[in-house]
Amino acid sequence: MGVTRQKHAKKIMGFYKHNFQFREPFQVLLDGTFCQAALRNKIQIREQLPGYLDGAAQLCTTRCVIKELESLGKELYGAKLIAQRFEVRNCSHHKNPVSGSTCLFSMIEDGNPHHFFIATQDQDLSNKVKRKPGIPLLFIIQNTMVLDKPSPKSLAFVQKLQTNQLVPEYQKQSIVELKEKEGLVKQEGEKRRKRKRAGGPNPLSCLKKKKKKTQEGQEPSAEKKKRRKRKRKRVKAEAMQSVQKNEGE
Repeated sequence: MGVTRQKHAKKIMGFYKHNFQFREPFQVLLDGTFCQAALRNKIQIREQLPGYLDGAAQLCTTRCVIKELESLGKELYGAKLIAQRFEVRNCSHHKNPVSGSTCLFSMIEDGNPHHFFIATQDQDLSNKVKRKPGIPLLFIIQNTMVLDKPSPKSLAFVQKLQTNQLVPEYQKQSIVELKEKEGLVKQEGEKRRKRKRAGGPNPLSCLKKKKKKTQEGQEPSAEKKKRRKRKRKRVKAEAMQSVQKNEGE
């Protein structure tokens, strides 16, 4: 296993562990196309995959995948034997089996609560998986298992998380449970009452009102008008006396 490929896988695993809470043992859902490619390329899935993912892995499949391989006859007999060695996870198609790709997609369609990896060579299934955030995708290329880089949907989802625009449902539930445990959630019918503190009047209302200063351009007061009127009369009287005195001389 190349050092570069191992570093690449480790970086991607760190992304899913940190942002989508993937933990060991990693749950890997495999379909018939992946088993057939592993057989053709002589890849020992059970031995090689844990080392590549840098952690314990549980390999699993569904009844629909095994039924599909059985229906395809001898050509995929070896792939069927490989798939039968894995744990069989319950799906919702007990009475009416569907194709392996349809079944695997139904297992991760509702938010991937069990944190499944999808291992497939089916291009149509791979495209559907990439349109769902938080689902690691495995495939085989050039005799090597490859963990695909995070899809644009996964990257956009994480960006929204980092900007607090979106909180996953499992995190919302964890927050509610934590608040209940700490007694921070109000019970139904319980209302928070505010206690009024006794106190005197508002100190600002007790301040004396300041008299408004006379602004420039305002009309003079009545007192000033009276003084000016008396002054004019006095000047006029003095002028009359002066005139009369001149006439007497």
